[in-house]
This record gives sequence, structure tokens and C-alpha cells, in this order.
Amino acid sequence: MESLKDKIIMERLPQHIAIIMDGNGRWAKEKGKLRVFGHQHGVDAVRSSCEACAELGVKYLTLYAFSTENWNRSSFEVDALMTLLANALKSELKTLNNNNIRLNAIGDLSRLPKTQYNSLMSAIDNTKNNDRMTLTLCLSYSGRWELTKAMREIAAKVQEGVVKPEQVDEALIDKHLATAGMPDPDLLIRTSGEERISNYLLWQIAYSELYFTEKYWPDFSKEDLYEAIIDYQNRERRFGKTSEQIKK
Repeated sequence: MESLKDKIIMERLPQHIAIIMDGNGRWAKEKGKLRVFGHQHGVDAVRSSCEACAELGVKYLTLYAFSTENWNRSSFEVDALMTLLANALKSELKTLNNNNIRLNAIGDLSRLPKTQYNSLMSAIDNTKNNDRMTLTLCLSYSGRWELTKAMREIAAKVQEGVVKPEQVDEALIDKHLATAGMPDPDLLIRTSGEERISNYLLWQIAYSELYFTEKYWPDFSKEDLYEAIIDYQNRERRFGKTSEQIKK
């Protein structure tokens, strides 16, 4: 029997997949557990998605792990998430290296507690020579934070006379984004049934294909990832052109 993985056209594989990992809290609540229980089980979904992408040949996987708005949650949940982050970085380091995956992180990382920041930097350093796939964790991140930071940096260069106003174009903005050097996501997946972007990679997903699934993140499996990729491959990506132009 043909599996979903067998239906994927390897020549049309998305180079970069971004995921909004949503639904941990609701998943736990439905089981009569605290929200933290959902976050803990969400780590398993992260592991399986990373392995699946690496096995297929996806070069970039970017996960929305903790937004700038998440700092507004209860101190109990924030502390639990930070503890989970440190533990996951330590426990999953072997998996990253075994799969030749390089860890990257973007966001206002200076806001992370010292322990978590040091654990993150250590994991990044320990995987820096891996080249099969780049896993980027968006931590203390939001699209508006990123764009504001980029605009301030460019404005400072204009003020200093290093850059002329007429030189500010899309390429220059790209260079000042946290994702500089990475291709834009081809496919954006959001779990839990919510259909919104939630301040995520606002510049980069201008032409990304959006895929929404009812599955809560802890239940998101390799098969679910394959299904999203197959759906992506059945779409026509026009980038502003017509179907006729694409076919030519």
C-alpha cells in the first residue's frame, strides 16, 4: 500500500517550511491537564517534524516557539516554558547531531533568562557544523519586532550617510531581517484550526502557501507533515503572474 510519503514529488519539495505550533494548551485542557502538559508533549511533535523534514531533504524548518506576546502569559506558564526550553535543548542535542541538523534562533534573545540563553547558545555552537538542515527556533519573536528593528538599523545608516534613501529596497530590508541569508518560506503550516498569521514572519511569507489543519500541535505527526507537503505540491504558485505565464 502506497504511503503518503511515497506520494511526495521529491523534485518539488519545499525548500523552507515554517510552522506555527498551536494548540498545546487546548490539547492539555481537553485531557484535564494543565497547559504545561501540552507544551511538554509538543516537544515530541517538534522532534518528529524535524526528523521528517531532514529525511525528505527540506533544507530549512522554522518554528514559532515563543512570541514576544507570550511574555504576557502567567509567570507560572512562562517559567514552565523556559524550563522546558532548557531541558529540550539538552535532551534533543543528540538527535540534532545524529540527523546532521544545525540549530539557529531568531528573536529578541536578550530577554531570555540567563540559563536558557546559555543553553541555547551552547546548542547552537555544538551544531554549527551540521549542514543537512537548519532548524530555526523563533524565540521572543514577532514579525513587527523584527521589522521595527530592521527599520531602525536602516534609518541609522541613512542618518550616518552610509545608505542613501533611494538605496532602501527589498534586498536591503532582507539583509537587515533576522532571517537574512535564508530563503523565504515556501510553505507555512498552522495547527489547531486557527486561521491567522499571529505576527509571524510578516515580511517573509508574502508569497508562502498557507496550510491550516485542525490537529493540535502535540498530535501533529510525520503523516500530517507529508499531507501538508502534498497539498502544497498540488497548488500552482504564480507569484503575481497568470497561469498561462507560468505554463510557458
